[in-house]
Amino acid sequence: MSYHDAPAPECSASEGSVELVIEPKSKELGGFTVRRVLPSRERQMVGPFIFFDHMGPAEFPPGKGIEVRPHPHIGLATVTYLFDGEIVHRDDLGFVQPIQPGAVNLMTAGSGIVHSERAGDDLHSTSRLHGIQSWMALPEDDQECEAAFVHYPATDLPAFEHDGVRVTVIIGEAFGQASPVAVRAPMLYLELRMPAGSEIDLPADYEERAAYVVEGEVCIDRASLGAGLMAVARQDQPLKLSAAEDSHVMIVGGAHMEKRHIWWNFVSTSKERIEQARKDWREGRFGKVPGETEFIPLPD
Repeated sequence: MSYHDAPAPECSASEGSVELVIEPKSKELGGFTVRRVLPSRERQMVGPFIFFDHMGPAEFPPGKGIEVRPHPHIGLATVTYLFDGEIVHRDDLGFVQPIQPGAVNLMTAGSGIVHSERAGDDLHSTSRLHGIQSWMALPEDDQECEAAFVHYPATDLPAFEHDGVRVTVIIGEAFGQASPVAVRAPMLYLELRMPAGSEIDLPADYEERAAYVVEGEVCIDRASLGAGLMAVARQDQPLKLSAAEDSHVMIVGGAHMEKRHIWWNFVSTSKERIEQARKDWREGRFGKVPGETEFIPLPD
């Protein structure tokens, strides 16, 4: 998805095992709401996660749906993870892949990729869209790697019960289960479905961790964390979540990364590299997505 400028989310400090609570800022994008959690004023990244957008839930009338025209990326990888609906990914490598709930589309931009995200072919009935799109900064030595795209169906991901909580390991390893999704830096990405009254201790194997509540309410150190909020854990502190009601929670984490420069859809340790990417898109030097005739112009 293409980045649109939005006010930085508001943050508040907390005590105990929570370093920071982030409240996202919302933006309407063509009929659905996107809540941007990362980056925020006080926290650019959690591990390599440099963008974390909560899309929807949205309902589209017949004939309507998400329409994101071709746009470029460099220096990052993206994961689109849906709870409801479908998006069709197309890129300049020639991949055309419908994204459905529970599956993982991992797109590595590296030195540069162009892609579009559009509604599926069936627009004859009412459709829904709900999910998370995250961007992960690539390690400095991998920023200029070859672009790549890999799709992992939902059946490939470990999904199991742990202490009464339904856990899906999207990326990384947790509770003795490892995801097959291959990434270039150690990271953690989990989906938790927590019945009311359940508790879970999050793995402490990752230097930085955060919990985002999609739906419901959880307690951390007796403090409430409601839907739409992200709690960033203190390093080396245990983190236990208790569900005050049926809750849907996403966990992200990984090793600390140095600050990145961000402009539009470009991420890099180098301002000069971002300036080059701007020129390349303006002058048409990125690839073309087969079957697409439109594109998103470079912002002013």
